[in-house]
Amino acid sequence: MDRTWCSYNESLVKRGEFFISLEFLETWFEELAAMNTKKRGRPYEYPNGLMQFCSVIYTFFGLPYRQTEGVLRGLGKRFGFPAPDYTTPFRRMQKIEFDIPQTDEPIVVALDSTGIKVTTRGEWMHKVWNGEERKGWIKVHISADVRTKKLCAIEVTNEKCHDCQVFPKLLEPVPRIADVLADGAYDTRECFNYLDKRGVGPPGIRVRDNASTKPHRCWLRQQAVLERRKLGYKGWKEKHDYGMRWPGSEGIFSAVKRCFGESVRATSQDGMVREVKRRFCLYSLLL
Repeated sequence: MDRTWCSYNESLVKRGEFFISLEFLETWFEELAAMNTKKRGRPYEYPNGLMQFCSVIYTFFGLPYRQTEGVLRGLGKRFGFPAPDYTTPFRRMQKIEFDIPQTDEPIVVALDSTGIKVTTRGEWMHKVWNGEERKGWIKVHISADVRTKKLCAIEVTNEKCHDCQVFPKLLEPVPRIADVLADGAYDTRECFNYLDKRGVGPPGIRVRDNASTKPHRCWLRQQAVLERRKLGYKGWKEKHDYGMRWPGSEGIFSAVKRCFGESVRATSQDGMVREVKRRFCLYSLLL
């Protein structure tokens, strides 16, 4: 893949600006006024912008909540804003929702899934030395724009959920789909029928080599199988540019795990889901 290294290096440098952005100070009072309008009960003392900044510190730098409070104290003394105690970010960060922007242009979407450990201990050590059963994995399903490498949708499930079960949820937020690139886990009648309803032509979903050419109540899959046999795997791969599936989905998994690690810090199930979604949404914002 061709890359202009000067612009690429500059994009990596600007990520540091995102980490320590204090833009919330410029809209502190306006944001609080809007948040407290028609609010019942105790008014908010800290804007959502500050809580988003706390989530960046907590997520990217891996600081516990008490150390995050220490960072806010130091910044508060320097820039003149009140720092909350660590319990406030703990409560407010659970309610923060990161919007995933969408485009109205037709895009090629890549889909894939990966596993996230729920503990930093190895599975063998956890079972042998602690005498406990394995805790399993968290399974992260994403859809991404292969051109911009930005996230389109994310779903977090347990390890027993099959990829095809969340296929519609990953594509529903995308207004217009030009093509879909995915591996054989999505080679099901339900997935192809969903794309047929969305008006997508034969997608770049890798069908089985011995797939039947009969429709079996799924005409779109029949067209995909016939296309694959006519072009051969190499021709089919070149037509759909199937190689872009790796940077579009697996590349995001690799980058997120390098930045944040392969395990979660939260202990509750809801906390794990929120933490994983926060990681992927924040990484997408960096792009």
